[in-house]
Amino acid sequence: MEKINSLQNAHVKAWKKLQTKKGRKQQGQYLLDGWHLVNEAVKAHVAIQTLLITAKQLATEPDLTHFPAVIEISDEVAKHISATVTPQGVFALATLPAAIEDLSQLDLTRPWLLLDNVQDPGNIGTMVRTADAAGFAGVAFGTGTVDIHQPKVERAMQGSQFHLQLISTDLDKLVDQLQAQGSPVYGSELNPQAARYLDIDAPASFGLIMGNEGNGMSRELLARTDQNLYIPIKGQAESLNVAVAAGVLMFGLYR
Repeated sequence: MEKINSLQNAHVKAWKKLQTKKGRKQQGQYLLDGWHLVNEAVKAHVAIQTLLITAKQLATEPDLTHFPAVIEISDEVAKHISATVTPQGVFALATLPAAIEDLSQLDLTRPWLLLDNVQDPGNIGTMVRTADAAGFAGVAFGTGTVDIHQPKVERAMQGSQFHLQLISTDLDKLVDQLQAQGSPVYGSELNPQAARYLDIDAPASFGLIMGNEGNGMSRELLARTDQNLYIPIKGQAESLNVAVAAGVLMFGLYR
């Protein structure tokens, strides 16, 4: 088994660059950090190229025959390539999936969550996990939204990224696709024309757009929605966190 201990090693320098979108695109791969994500990826038959593992983790996991290649790394290397403060010491180099250009390939028989310029990895992870739990077909990462394979986003999704379709796309194109087949697209903004989400009888297939944490949805997308929705607030809070609001709407609409 190959062993790598030095931070100056060319492979280590390349793995470090996987924390950036440019690095992931150039190398055609991304990094999964921790046993939970690695095991979820294996169960989902994700194309894993190499397992990187420290001696401590290696001692507790003797059967690694299902990985194409295994490299033992030092604790120092593990800390260097991880986006966490205290990494477990196990990583998988996974093949970056090809971008889906033809939206007709998508499962549009069930709802889709559309993220418009959402910036916080924790919010994104929570929304993807909730979409998974609510039975949605997929989540679309629109322009300005943090990259799907950004390490903090990968970690926050907790394996749900392997249970539904995730795409990066121009949301206008997905709105076109949904509306062309008669599926309504709902926005999330409180305005005079907005309806209580509880009053909506949503069909089996629809799109739900959630906007930026501070500024909400873009004006252009708001102009294209079939109906804007709001969540009645009984207390004195001014608003809900975007991930909480998305959860209420997803479960409330897809009944």
